[in-house]
Amino acid sequence: MAASRQDIKARIASVDSTKKITKAMQLVASSKLTRQRERMEANRTYAKAMHELFDRICEGMGKRSVWVTPAEGKPAVVFVITSDMGLCGGYNANVCRTVAADLDPRDEIVVIGSRGAAWFGSHPGYHILDTVADLNDDDAYLVLSKLMDDALHRYEAGEISKIQVLYTHYKNTLTFVPTLVTILPVAPQAAKTGGADTIYEPSQAAMTDKVIPMAARSLLYSLYLESKTSEQASRRMAMESATDNATELQEQLELEYNRIRQGAITQEITEIVSGANALV
Repeated sequence: MAASRQDIKARIASVDSTKKITKAMQLVASSKLTRQRERMEANRTYAKAMHELFDRICEGMGKRSVWVTPAEGKPAVVFVITSDMGLCGGYNANVCRTVAADLDPRDEIVVIGSRGAAWFGSHPGYHILDTVADLNDDDAYLVLSKLMDDALHRYEAGEISKIQVLYTHYKNTLTFVPTLVTILPVAPQAAKTGGADTIYEPSQAAMTDKVIPMAARSLLYSLYLESKTSEQASRRMAMESATDNATELQEQLELEYNRIRQGAITQEITEIVSGANALV
C-alpha cells in the first residue's frame, strides 16, 4: 500500500512538471502566433496590390503565351511548406498526407522545413529538387525569391509544366487546411480576352515579363507567411490540449492517491480499535 502511494505521488509530480512545460510552450506559441499573424496581415496589402496588377496583365494575355500554355508531358515543380520544429499537432502530418494523395511521383519537389525533409527521407520515391530549412525572418524572402526565380527560368525554358505550392491555408485560430495552389500556368479564366482600356508602357510583353515573376515571388512568400501562422496556431492548440490532458490526469491521480491514503488511515484506525478491544 505504501509503495503504491509513493508511486502515485511520483507520477503526480511528473505530470505536474510536464504540465508546466506544456503551459509555458502554449504561452510562447500564443505570443508567436500574434506576431506571425501581424506579419501576415502587413504583407497582404502589398500582395493584394501585386495580385490585382497580375490579374490586369493576365486579362490581355494571349492564349499562346508561355505563361498560359504549359509544356506538355513535363513534370511540375512543387514547393512543399512544412515546419522546422515539432509539437504542432497534425500540422506536418496533414501536409504530408496531401503530398501522398495529390502529388505525381514525377513532380520535382522543393521542401521548405526540416520536418518535411525528414518525412521525404523516410518515404523514398519522390524527386527532391532542393531542401531549405531554418529560414529566419530576415532572409526568408530572399531565399524563397531565388528558389522561385530558378523555377520560373525552367518554366520559360519549357523544362517543367507547372509551378505549384502546397501550403497550409489559415482560416482562423482553430481552422487551417493544407491547400495545393497553381501559380503557373495562368488559369484560363484569368487569361481571358480583355484589357482594351489598359495602356502598357513600354509594352505589354515587357510588363508581363516583369510583373509575373514579381507576382510569383510575392505569392510564394505570402503562402509561406500563411503557413507559418498556421503552424503557430496548430502548436498553440496542441499545447493547450496537452495542458488540459495533464490537468485531467493529475486530478485523477490525486483522487486515486487520496482514496488509497484514506483506505490506509481507515485500516490503521481499525487495527487500533481492535487492539484496544482485545485489552478490555
